[in-house]
Amino acid sequence: MSFMYFAGLGTAVPTQRFSQRESWDALQNAALFPLLKPRSRAILKKVLCGDNGIDARHLALEPLTEVFETTPDALQARFTRHAPALATLAARRALEEAGCAAAEMDAVLISTCTGYLCPGLTSYVGEQLGLRPDVFGLDLVGQGCGAALPNLRAAEAILSAGRAKKVLSVCVEVCSAAFFMDDDPGVLISACLFGDGAGAAVLSNVPPPKKRRRVEWKFAASQLVASERDTLRFSHRNGMLRNILSPQVPQVAGVIAGKLFTDSLAAANIRREEVTGWIMHTGGRDVILSLRDNLQLSEADVRHSAAVLREFGNISSPTVYFVLQAALNDSVPDGLWWMSAFGAGFSCHGAFLEVK
Repeated sequence: MSFMYFAGLGTAVPTQRFSQRESWDALQNAALFPLLKPRSRAILKKVLCGDNGIDARHLALEPLTEVFETTPDALQARFTRHAPALATLAARRALEEAGCAAAEMDAVLISTCTGYLCPGLTSYVGEQLGLRPDVFGLDLVGQGCGAALPNLRAAEAILSAGRAKKVLSVCVEVCSAAFFMDDDPGVLISACLFGDGAGAAVLSNVPPPKKRRRVEWKFAASQLVASERDTLRFSHRNGMLRNILSPQVPQVAGVIAGKLFTDSLAAANIRREEVTGWIMHTGGRDVILSLRDNLQLSEADVRHSAAVLREFGNISSPTVYFVLQAALNDSVPDGLWWMSAFGAGFSCHGAFLEVK
């Protein structure tokens, strides 16, 4: 018996949109560019000017040259300014779609990995939304790009336990608060792939009014492969977050995601042919290709993931909210949909959603 339904979805990005070519042009004019090694400059040109599945990204930078302000204080100020605002905007849009007032929320769960606030984001977002003073706030950190699924599983547990009737789930990442340049390939590639944004869902323990397609949470599973922890993670150096992004990420993500899906089919007693929709975290072009190979998916199956990647880049944890929103607004058939995301750890998460 399910205890969780999606009553509303909302997404938000910064208003500033930069094409990959604009990013390359700004980078060439930066004072630090000549200080990079020739190999590093070649990597940046290849990623920003080649076809890596990304046309543009929305970044919390005013103007783009702000990206070169990379002291720890400047990066923290960027996160502090933009993370609460983006999370609040996405949440407002989810509440509006659900037809719910902020005061109806019994709990708010917010995930992020690109910055740190104490008190956490739930304090700021709760204040800006006008949530009740007795709302249960839970700040979740350290789960990287895969954080949406653990966030949603925590919401399911709260709803199933009868501790809440409505829960607000939010993921927000200001990836530009972790951008800087040095000769580490992982750092350089990260600065070329990631974008800023937030996603939110209003979750209920009863089916919402049938105003649109109904999404019911049916089954979820996770897999942690600690031996691959250093494949994808954040580390700290000189007071700044440093993204560890190894070349093995696409292969590792595809293999683990494929195994999780196969195991989940068996555990949930679902036949593969019953799955009609695919809500996949994008990661990058090579990740999508690896997912297609390991899960035996067609180009049409991952078209919404590819479209989100092309327009927004890798938005990290909010990505699956964007993909789910796009699929619900398109002609994907009703039935069981598989939602999956991977992230630091190395962790992979998945869930079956029933759409009707």
